[in-house]
Amino acid sequence: MHDIYEPDIALFDDLQDVVRDLARAYGYQHIEIPVLEDKDLFVRSVGLDTDMVEKEMYVLKTRGRDILALRPEGTAGVARAYIQNGFMYMPQPVKLWYWGPMFRYENPQAGRYRQHIQAGFEFLGADNPIADAETMQLAVRIGESFGLKNVCVYLNSIGCSACRVSYRKALKAYYRTKSRKLCSDCKRRLHTNALRLLDCKNETCMMFRKDAPETLGYLCKDCSAHFKKVLEFLDEMKINYFLDPYLVRGLDYYNQTVFELKAIPSQQQPVDGHEQQKEPLSFGGGGRYDYLMKMLGGPDTTAVGFALGIDRMVEIAKQEQVKAKKQNPRVYVIQMGDIARTKALQMLDMLRAQGIFAGFDLCRDSIKAQFRSADRLGVRYALIIGQKEVVDHEVLIRDMETGIQESIPEEKMIEALKERLRLARKDKINHTFYGVPS
Repeated sequence: MHDIYEPDIALFDDLQDVVRDLARAYGYQHIEIPVLEDKDLFVRSVGLDTDMVEKEMYVLKTRGRDILALRPEGTAGVARAYIQNGFMYMPQPVKLWYWGPMFRYENPQAGRYRQHIQAGFEFLGADNPIADAETMQLAVRIGESFGLKNVCVYLNSIGCSACRVSYRKALKAYYRTKSRKLCSDCKRRLHTNALRLLDCKNETCMMFRKDAPETLGYLCKDCSAHFKKVLEFLDEMKINYFLDPYLVRGLDYYNQTVFELKAIPSQQQPVDGHEQQKEPLSFGGGGRYDYLMKMLGGPDTTAVGFALGIDRMVEIAKQEQVKAKKQNPRVYVIQMGDIARTKALQMLDMLRAQGIFAGFDLCRDSIKAQFRSADRLGVRYALIIGQKEVVDHEVLIRDMETGIQESIPEEKMIEALKERLRLARKDKINHTFYGVPS
């Protein structure tokens, strides 16, 4: 667990703005799902033999003997909400997005904490391969819009329930020859859930993976055609992607297309889908989950989605020296005396109502200290109010660049300030593009 505060929280705010704007642009509706769910929801959907359920969930028992879990991921909760709230009776497909904390008991590492923030997107009721490609495009665009460089999609197809039967047989046959050298978890997975062998982070087990059978060689005709269309769409969209034949993702509900997102440093471009140096941090992933609704007692519903690790994205952004889009005040309200303080509060309300972001510090008595604060914020205009201005219903507008100030009737303050800000913006544009004043 960790606290988030300035300057990092400014990047979190920027990323949430990017997520919200692109969710709206791609037609997604916002949904809030509970932080606490029945433990059984994740056992049935994510899988009993996955690390997430087996080792990482925070589980608690209520006084009523209900067994609940802090949500380790969001897709299962959205699927439950889809069924319980009758989304299947609405026009299909349904697109839902969420943002919030997830909880996993795992070893903290760069940008990954036991409580972390995820943004998730679920495209429900769509079986066309274009939905897979659109989902990946959205994920990439979020990363790029946030300022991450060289965002790449690593993807694979793990086939359907039918063609996975022959793949599991081949995978088990391969790993049986290595069984004595496998870690204790993989020895058990060999008999319970063979696909999870490819997820193991044990160094010895990872060495065996490079010679294991590849899923693409065992796809049925329909799954092969689906994946081929996905790749064609990605090519047409000019999405940077690499095939990873051993990518299976760590959750049991996936089928067919699975993918991960990575931001690769410019000096470390992949070669044939593999990095030359240290592997870059993954900041998200997803895939197709056409069986999940049926597993949870709902109707057959095709679906594809992904989740982004927000803490991890901010960590990568800091490494890439991405700067937060700070919105500094455009004006600063300077007050002198108790009567002026009360008037300043009224002025601040007036400015906010007109969309003018103003800085202020009503606890300071020193006018010099207030001017220093205005200088540090780089505001163009200061609004100065003292006892005389309150009595005369006026305000002083001071140009912080030229030092020129003018007394304006209070009722004309907003109009006069807007005009000055408009001219200042025009002057800045002329200097930027033409090098001459307006």
